Amino acid sequence: MIPTKIESNFIPTIREKGTESVVNWFEQHKQSFYILGWFFLSNQQQIEELFYRSILKVHKEMPRFKHDRSFDMWVTSLFIQICRELSQDNGLQAGKEMDPRPDFLQALDQLKVDEKEAMVLRYVKGLSLEETANILQISEDQIKGRLFSGIRSLREQTESGESFDGCKEYHKNYIGYLERTMERPKRVDFEVHIYHCEKCQEDLATFQDVRLSLLNHTDRLEDFHVPSGFMENIKGRLAEKENHRRQKNKKRKKVGILFASIFTVLMGIGFLTGLFPNLYYTWTEEDEQLRTFLQQDLGQRVNLEAESDGVIVKIKGVVADDFQTLVFYEIEDTNEDHQYFMNYDDGVIVENMYKIMNHDTYPRYFPPNLESEVNKREKNVYQGKISLLPLNTDKETIHLKINKLLKINRDSYVESQYWGYGNNQYQTGEWNFEIPVTKQSSTEYALNGQTYIEGIPVRFEKLIVAPTATSLQYSINREQTEKRIEFLNFNNLGVNGKIVNVDMFGGVPLNSQQDMNWYTFQAQFDTLIGEKPKEVSVQFTSAYLTYEDDKSIPLDVTQEYPQTFEYAGSTISIDKVEVGVPTTIVISNHKVENRAYESLQINIVGENESTPISMGMETEGVIVDKNGAIHDPNTNPFSYEEIEQPRHFETVQILRLDDNNMVPKRLDIYGYNTTKYLNGIVKISLE
Repeated sequence: MIPTKIESNFIPTIREKGTESVVNWFEQHKQSFYILGWFFLSNQQQIEELFYRSILKVHKEMPRFKHDRSFDMWVTSLFIQICRELSQDNGLQAGKEMDPRPDFLQALDQLKVDEKEAMVLRYVKGLSLEETANILQISEDQIKGRLFSGIRSLREQTESGESFDGCKEYHKNYIGYLERTMERPKRVDFEVHIYHCEKCQEDLATFQDVRLSLLNHTDRLEDFHVPSGFMENIKGRLAEKENHRRQKNKKRKKVGILFASIFTVLMGIGFLTGLFPNLYYTWTEEDEQLRTFLQQDLGQRVNLEAESDGVIVKIKGVVADDFQTLVFYEIEDTNEDHQYFMNYDDGVIVENMYKIMNHDTYPRYFPPNLESEVNKREKNVYQGKISLLPLNTDKETIHLKINKLLKINRDSYVESQYWGYGNNQYQTGEWNFEIPVTKQSSTEYALNGQTYIEGIPVRFEKLIVAPTATSLQYSINREQTEKRIEFLNFNNLGVNGKIVNVDMFGGVPLNSQQDMNWYTFQAQFDTLIGEKPKEVSVQFTSAYLTYEDDKSIPLDVTQEYPQTFEYAGSTISIDKVEVGVPTTIVISNHKVENRAYESLQINIVGENESTPISMGMETEGVIVDKNGAIHDPNTNPFSYEEIEQPRHFETVQILRLDDNNMVPKRLDIYGYNTTKYLNGIVKISLE
């Protein structure tokens, strides 16, 4: 087994001296960890990368180490995490052949990952069941289960097809019995059974043979000698990384000194000519949008900074208006080449939000901008912006608390991943800021325009121009009852010949009833900085409509299902009507080509028609693009953002009634929803 040794006096030294002491600690333990690495990785290059990343990881995570656990066990847990990462990293294996591996390592390679980890830590590293469970963060019973299945799998590889079938109800006792951790009453009961059961005798004996064979192999692992120069190579890479960091800081200092000299000369000239703000921000601000705001005197430079675990967050500037509070930031990872960004409501908290901010809307979402020059240039620096709620008053101080940052994975980037879906990775820490903010004013322009969409009047009422956004206020007539527009989708807004795109991630639009027949909305577009509207036009993309079309279908639980009925030109199936806990009704229509409806408005009626039934609904569906191509997320994963004007067609609706054993009598359909594509451009007059 790999020897273990705890040296607690290293811990304060590591915290004081940093990376150098971590390297020294690994130098003294290199043999055991070198052997451990070979159980998961396949060539010398990967093993060296494993040590390099592990040293950086231990140094980075050192402030989080707690004295209530073994330092060696804590390092081992980090080491195993990186083993998992590297074993899945095809980039390290490209062009590299696997080094020759002993037969017993090849046999272990055939196991499932969870089986292999448990067996290596228990029988190779020599950890106890409790320690192994602690590192893998599962229970001891789960460890026993993985050890059992791993040993059985090894036996199947070595016994040339022989079959050993002991009593399954006693399999759970094998590991505890052989490792002598079983309580005496259970052990006696198990031994009595083994004595009388020949099959279990053979099964347990061969099981023990495989286990002992594995232990005998690990006793000869000292043949895996760490090659000469191994640690020197790693030290060289660490020194190169440190030198790169120092050169970067040195370069920044030189740029700062040079700018200070130029700044002194230009102070007098700049203010006299009026060019100073433009020149100053051109030289000092990389973010193009923030630079434009500052040059137009529409925002504030704040230059706040906080650091946690080697990750530096800088708040560079802020622009506030009636639509949002836009915060520009930079995040630098001084430990590794990682980029992080902020996501509202996901580790980003405004502590005094309820006191100073308006809650009638939602902040705009800004997906990571991976194409900007600065974000492509630096692997460990990301510059971005985050939208917060608008302020209630003209001047406030925002208390911003950040405890989690999202890691950007360029290799597998999908925009929807950062909406709270997918297996996101985070950097935790604590970054606190007090940001002084002054809200900028907005300008409103009265409009006088009207058009008809699907025969329904739509009027345009107001254009609101603010520093960070442009808003078009419009109303939809609701006098018709059999058909109505729920909302409109826009492509762009034209102002004085300049085209600004619709804000796809804008806040919740105004949606109110101005009078009995008109409902008012707001559509948000990109900013119109510096423009005074004289000519205005809009281009639509689609309208989402509701059609009222009543139909009732009787339900009879004594009949067999499925049964079908006709509605809106389609044949719909009632697949199941099942009374129970809960009562369930399933309807479906998988034919979406040329289908009139995208979703149905339905209700279930019971024996007492005057009593409404409470129910839950689950739906399945497909996405259909403007060209009619069908995208099924269950069978063919796709990026929603890449689909042109998608429509969501429900194919299955599952209704579950909250009243258990409720007997349904009727399915009522009130109407349906659908999307109509538009492409017209409407010119709007200003009053």
